[in-house]
Amino acid sequence: MFKKYKKVILIAAAVILIPVVSILAYATTKPDTMRVQRSTSIKAPAEKIFPLISDFHSWTQWSPYEKLDPALQRTYTGSSQGQGAAYAWAGNSQVGKGSMEIIEAKEPSQIVIKLDFVEPFEGHMTAEFTLDTKGDATEVTWGMHGPQSYCGKIMSCLIDCDAMIGKDFEAGLAGLKAVAEKLAE
Repeated sequence: MFKKYKKVILIAAAVILIPVVSILAYATTKPDTMRVQRSTSIKAPAEKIFPLISDFHSWTQWSPYEKLDPALQRTYTGSSQGQGAAYAWAGNSQVGKGSMEIIEAKEPSQIVIKLDFVEPFEGHMTAEFTLDTKGDATEVTWGMHGPQSYCGKIMSCLIDCDAMIGKDFEAGLAGLKAVAEKLAE
């Protein structure tokens, strides 16, 4: 009986294995680092925007991640804002678990954050906010970069991570813009 279906079994195995092997091979060609970045122009001085980013307590006003879990557990440690300020969160499957710490704060132009994800997957990234004054507005750029593991490379073959994370950054920048422009009135 096996001989009768041998050809069908081999074809089925090829149909299943060839795409899987192709994705695994293609993943090896992906870069070892990933970067996502979005910018917006905010009609407010950098001095009004900077505290909204450098104080993690303010993120509840504008960060899209804060709205994904009404029962999100937050822990604030270290400085109240700026370098040394730290924030840990634990939430539902959309938010996961992790922590952030501001490792550099150059008021009012740059904030660098060490970002550690624990759940749903482990990852270590760096987030950066730059604020560049342009006339009566401030160009705010939110970027994130870090190493991309082999699993991350495989995932990037199947999912457009830039688009997925980028839409969150765009929503966050829109929220930041709304809050900062209201403060600047």
